[in-house]
Amino acid sequence: MIPLQFWLEPAAVAKGASFKSPRKGDAGFDICACETVLIQPGAQALVPTGLHLAIPLGFVGIVKDRSSMAVKGVHSHAGVIDASYRGEVKVLLANRGSAPFSCEPGARIAQLVVVAHLEEALPVGTLEDLGGTVRGSGGFGSTGS
Repeated sequence: MIPLQFWLEPAAVAKGASFKSPRKGDAGFDICACETVLIQPGAQALVPTGLHLAIPLGFVGIVKDRSSMAVKGVHSHAGVIDASYRGEVKVLLANRGSAPFSCEPGARIAQLVVVAHLEEALPVGTLEDLGGTVRGSGGFGSTGS
């Protein structure tokens, strides 16, 4: 098991920010805000976290919604963190709800899932060279409603 290393800015910790998995066995690490940010309905904002990561090579961090935020209509966007990035993790939150959303310091605003990824893509000569599947080219709605 390769550990995920992180550093939280001291000012973020003082405001209640943390970075941890809520329970043993959970896939996501909670990401907390470190500043107050008010997001109006239909708007989006970049929320600082004070979090810096050292994601191991061959892995990528994926920032995802927390279900408690999504049910309020607040969603995270633009959530890929590469292994080469060492800057502060900021979370782009979009308020699709009907009321303003206030993000407070220490609030858990998103979750980070770290997964292995492929680092190489090989082109093929023809579409047929990709091979066939039962699904084929069936896209949106092809498996039923």
